[in-house]
Amino acid sequence: MSVYAMRARELPLEDAWDVIVVGGGPAGCAAAAAAAREGARTLLIEGTGALGGMGTSGLVQAWCPFTDRERIIYGGLAERILKECIAGMPHVPEGHYDWTPIDAEQLKRIYDDLVTEHGATVLFNSFLAAVESEDSGSVDALIVLNKAGLTAYRARIYVDCTGDADVAAWAGAEFQKGSESGELQAATHCFLLTNVNEYGYRHGVRLHGSNPASPIGAIVEDRKYPEITERFINDKPVGPGAVGFNAGHIWDVDNTRPESVSAAMIQGRRIAHAFQRALAEHHPGAFAGAWLAATGSLMGIRETRRIVGDYVLTADDYDARRCFADEICRNSYYLDVHCRPDDPHRQREAKSGRMGPGESHGIPYRCLTPRGLRNVLVAGRSISTDRAVNGSTRVMPVCLAMGEAAGIAAAMAAGNDAPDTRSVDPGQLRERLRGHGAYLPGN
Repeated sequence: MSVYAMRARELPLEDAWDVIVVGGGPAGCAAAAAAAREGARTLLIEGTGALGGMGTSGLVQAWCPFTDRERIIYGGLAERILKECIAGMPHVPEGHYDWTPIDAEQLKRIYDDLVTEHGATVLFNSFLAAVESEDSGSVDALIVLNKAGLTAYRARIYVDCTGDADVAAWAGAEFQKGSESGELQAATHCFLLTNVNEYGYRHGVRLHGSNPASPIGAIVEDRKYPEITERFINDKPVGPGAVGFNAGHIWDVDNTRPESVSAAMIQGRRIAHAFQRALAEHHPGAFAGAWLAATGSLMGIRETRRIVGDYVLTADDYDARRCFADEICRNSYYLDVHCRPDDPHRQREAKSGRMGPGESHGIPYRCLTPRGLRNVLVAGRSISTDRAVNGSTRVMPVCLAMGEAAGIAAAMAAGNDAPDTRSVDPGQLRERLRGHGAYLPGN
């Protein structure tokens, strides 16, 4: 690739912010809401036209479990969002806290209200274009592109909720990416089928790939549908006659390479269409008249960069159900690594197994602080973990919990004379979180 030397230019600067959050997925929404709730002047920058990330624009059809099978462990803002979702879905019973269906349009409104009620400002359709950083290990400004052109935004603290650690990586933070060989977890393009026969769906065969009687086996073997190559299929009823699907794997997708994601989006739409036709043939009692109503406007990315933070959470920590003096949330989701059968992380997942009732591990605040950067926090799937644990901490409930912690910590750090994320007292942070309903049992 050749190089183009851009001529120097001056940009308008907005520098009235205490906290800028980049990325409006679950972590970013919770971070912006929590920072604004603490009184920080907060800006949330989002590249799409809606908040929520994979649960809204990505059409993920269900929340991963919110409980440790004894109680809700993703408390605070996460619990509030879950219960508001359930209250607006009459077909979901109260108290259904694990694998709860998602109504994407309802969830968009819930996030809108959550972020704006305390005064945070949202910029939609605005993209991070560059990060201006100083040799001292601080970010000086973000360059953002939208219909107004290029604008520089400056804050005292920045919270990176991009999912790909864009802010931290572009500022020079150390990171890891995928496996030792660079392989990434498979992506999935979620989709929505409507005009489903509800009686046939609810009383017909269970579609999940773990069910030997599922028609997915026959679909994979049916040469009419070469786009469908695996038994991976998850489905949930998300509304009247509407079923959401998280189904099919797309390999070798790198969300940090636009050409890679662009090709995957085209492939994903073809896979969704193949599922609609295949289910109509192989499960006609439910899907004979089903219509492919939507595919996600975001690709379902499970893995890209992981920052190297002040602490790297490991599978050994997961196995030990480890507690930390500075933990900012608990987590009990299993090591869900979507990799090829011969990948050693598949064996690591099998070795660790799933946690028993009441079991969980802590996530320390130090996993949110990138080494070498003073005024940046990271929340969401790109926190500091090894690859196996990334398969657990990447899902939406724990991202919400991490985001709330990052938002409170950002506001605390922004209030200091010299903003530094490591000046935050973890004990005070934990007390603030507990006061808002976080589940943080004594160590």
